[in-house]
Amino acid sequence: MKTDIKPNIYGYPLPLLRQVLEDNKLPKFNADQIFNWAYRNFKFDPIEWTNIGKKTLAFIEENFDTSIPKIVWNGLSKDGTRKFLLAMNDSKTVEAVAIPARDRLTLCISSQVGCAIGCTFCHTGTMGLTRHLQGGEIVGQYLAVQKFLHEKDEPRLSNIVYMGQGEPLHNFENVKASAEVFIEPKGLGLSQRKVTLSTSGLIPAIERLMEFPPVNIAISLHAAHDDIRTELMPINKRYDLTKLFAAIKTIPLKAHRRITYEYILIKDLNDRPEDIDALVKLLPKKESKMNIIPFNEYPESEFKRPSNETIKWFMDEMNRRGIVTTVRATKGDDILAACGQLKSHSEEGKLNLW
Repeated sequence: MKTDIKPNIYGYPLPLLRQVLEDNKLPKFNADQIFNWAYRNFKFDPIEWTNIGKKTLAFIEENFDTSIPKIVWNGLSKDGTRKFLLAMNDSKTVEAVAIPARDRLTLCISSQVGCAIGCTFCHTGTMGLTRHLQGGEIVGQYLAVQKFLHEKDEPRLSNIVYMGQGEPLHNFENVKASAEVFIEPKGLGLSQRKVTLSTSGLIPAIERLMEFPPVNIAISLHAAHDDIRTELMPINKRYDLTKLFAAIKTIPLKAHRRITYEYILIKDLNDRPEDIDALVKLLPKKESKMNIIPFNEYPESEFKRPSNETIKWFMDEMNRRGIVTTVRATKGDDILAACGQLKSHSEEGKLNLW
C-alpha cells in the first residue's frame, strides 16, 4: 500500500484500520490501541504508543502519516470564540472555529481548501476550490484544537459542525470517514446528535446520505424563491428548490429528528413578508426547524445585515406560523470568525488571514 503521499491514519475508521492490519498479518487489536492513544490520550507520535509491537509500529511509520495539522495562528474574540488557522503538510491552510455556549463548546471544521460552490454571501466562496481535505486532515483539525485547549486547561470540545470552508458533500468519502471516526465509541465517542453536517444542496450526494452515519443534517436554504436562491447560491441553477426538496425527502431521519434549514437573513433581499409566506409553504412543519443567521458583513461584501427589529419580527412570525425558528447568535465577528466570513490563504510565504 506504499505510495509517495502517505494517507493520514486519522482518516481511517476503526473497522477499516483493523482490516488493514489484519490484511498485513498484524494484530488487528492494535487498531483499538492506536485509537486509544490518539483519541483518548492525544498522543500522535508512534514512539509514545508503548504497548504496540515493533512490527506494527514499523508498518505504521512506513505506510501512514501520523501527524496532525499545525496551528499557525489563533485569535480570541471578545465573546470567547477562538479562530484557528491550521496548516496541512503541503502548507495549504484552512480555518476552524471553537464557539462557546452555555452548555457546550462547538468546533466548526472545514472539509476543503476553499470551495467550489461559490455562494455570493460567503467569504470562502471568493477563494474557489484548491483541493479536498483528507479524512485525517478533517479529524486532525479537531485533534489539533483539542490538544491546544487541553494544554491551556480550557473546556473540552463537545460538538462538531461541518460548516467551515468547503461543501462537505462535495468531499463525500473523506467527510463520511471523518464522521465515523468522530462517533466511534472506542475513539472520540461523540454522540450522533452532537455532530452536524451542513450542505448547500448537492443532490446526488444528498441521495447517498443513507450511507452516512445518522448525524444531524442542516440544509443551507437561504431563500424560498428560486430567483433569489440562484442569486445567492449558483448551485440552485442546477439543483433548484423543487429538486432539492425531492432529494430531502430521501434523507433517513431517526425518530424525533428534524432537518435544520439555515437561512442567512439579508437586508431587503430575503427578509420580506413574501419570503415568510413562501417558507411556510415550502417547509414541512413536523420535520423542520429553521435557524436564522443574520448576515455577517465582511470587507467587499455588497450585502447588509437587517435591523435587530426585522430579525426578531422574522423569527416571531415564522414561529407564529408553525415553523420552529431560532436566531443564531453572532459569534466571533470581530475576528472574522462568524458564519460566512472564513477565508484563509498563504501568499508569497506570508500568511494573509483575511
